[in-house]
Amino acid sequence: MTRLSLWIPAATMLLVSLISYIDRNTLALLAPTILKETGLSAEQYGFVISAFSIAYMFSNPLWGRWLDRFGVRLGMIVAVTVWSLASASHALAAGFISFAVARAILGFGEGATFPGGLRVVTQTLPARLRARGVAVAYSGGSLGSVITPLIITPVALAWGWRAAFLFTGTIGVAWLAIWIMVSRRPDIRQRHESSPSAAVVERPRFRDPRLWSYMIAYALGALPLALVIYAAALYLNRVLGASQSLIGAVLWIPPLGWEAGYFFWGWLSDRLPSEKKVAGLGRLLAVTAAFSLPLALVPWHTSFALAMFQMFVAMFLAGGFIILTVSYATHVYSTAHSGLLAGLGAGAWSAAVAVVMPVFGRLIDRGRWDAAFLLAAALPAAGYLAWLAINRDGSPRSSLSWL
Repeated sequence: MTRLSLWIPAATMLLVSLISYIDRNTLALLAPTILKETGLSAEQYGFVISAFSIAYMFSNPLWGRWLDRFGVRLGMIVAVTVWSLASASHALAAGFISFAVARAILGFGEGATFPGGLRVVTQTLPARLRARGVAVAYSGGSLGSVITPLIITPVALAWGWRAAFLFTGTIGVAWLAIWIMVSRRPDIRQRHESSPSAAVVERPRFRDPRLWSYMIAYALGALPLALVIYAAALYLNRVLGASQSLIGAVLWIPPLGWEAGYFFWGWLSDRLPSEKKVAGLGRLLAVTAAFSLPLALVPWHTSFALAMFQMFVAMFLAGGFIILTVSYATHVYSTAHSGLLAGLGAGAWSAAVAVVMPVFGRLIDRGRWDAAFLLAAALPAAGYLAWLAINRDGSPRSSLSWL
């Protein structure tokens, strides 16, 4: 097998995560127009996001378990079919209930995105390349956030926001044709048990505090993504006076940091020696948590360029939290459960988003952008401290009795 063909499955999962983020970011991008035309408040908008997040939270571990058990080939076909139909159905939405229902079904289907990506990476790439493989597979999410304003804005300006959602459903169908061909490979069709990268060989269990340290750090460390993805357009419009067309022209910049972060932190993670992996990951998580704090300063100045830069850095660091915590989980557990691990991490993040987004929405309605950005900036530090409490001295505790 050539080096290029080795990376084709991971690249295909990059495409599916890209499409999933185009689907979910289209609503965020067009929020100023949609809220104005439908009369939704920012708080209602927050609850619509929560509907997606709650469904996404529950479906992530479910899809992870199903993909581990029944195989990734058929599972991804079913998932992408469901979410493509749900994305297109947004074009028929007229108010809070219809948006919430469409968003919930979208969240259920898209719960397979990262479990599928991690499952494919662990089945098709050797251990020495897995962190970078995860970066490739997961980076479609950040890349989707980069290109959504560039491809959706012209469609919405030309034919309206409803046409934009019909477009997102169409590209999901196009990916299915690619996947049907790529997934014929034996290493995808034949489910196999990968060996663990550490001495621990066991299934993730909720009584194990290491699993909770992974989920908490993933969820809280990546929460700044939610504020930037779902509220940046509103901030640029309401506070800095940007038009919908200007927002579409520049909102690709912050997610570019997310994209770069996946590859940078993935490269660093792969360079850590296995015997000191946990301690090394802890030091890197401390760096990401500390440098996330300046995000709180965004509302305290009126510089458009500086605000974009700070959001860029926040997404770069959030990408680090995702890659580093996933690297931790696949180090201490068998990769035979990689789908479930990915689902639990992404599900934990979605649960946190479901709780926090209505809070963000209420603060935005009251003009309290300072409090919203402060909360987003502080949560990664809380996630790191929780992880550190369980993994002191680089030695993860393995029993809840330690707590």
